[in-house]
Amino acid sequence: MSSARLVLKILLALVFVAAGANHFLSEAFYLRMLPPYLPAHRALVFLSGVAEVALGILVLIPKLTRLSAWGLIALLIAVFPANVQMALHPELFPEFNPAILWLRLPLQAVLIAWAHWFTRPDPAGTPG
Repeated sequence: MSSARLVLKILLALVFVAAGANHFLSEAFYLRMLPPYLPAHRALVFLSGVAEVALGILVLIPKLTRLSAWGLIALLIAVFPANVQMALHPELFPEFNPAILWLRLPLQAVLIAWAHWFTRPDPAGTPG
């Protein structure tokens, strides 16, 4: 594995582990993000936090990298409605400029592309 690919894999893992841990440190923030049509908000915040931490760790294990990267992609798609909720309801997030809330939406595509890179075999031929 190239050193750049390894660094980007570790960085991806750190981003998701930190984001997942933040679900527990800032639960109220994540509760505000959830669209009202979704049930069990507290459980969803908990589950998404656990999933982010677990998948962030698992992406570092070579035999599980591809599977966990697909899991991260699925998770990013699943939480996208919460990001749309933020953009559509900036009054719930006065601490942010509304433009920032809209910029979070294309950031999801960047994160999906980043995770997708690890669903493909390493060009150097090494696992993960």
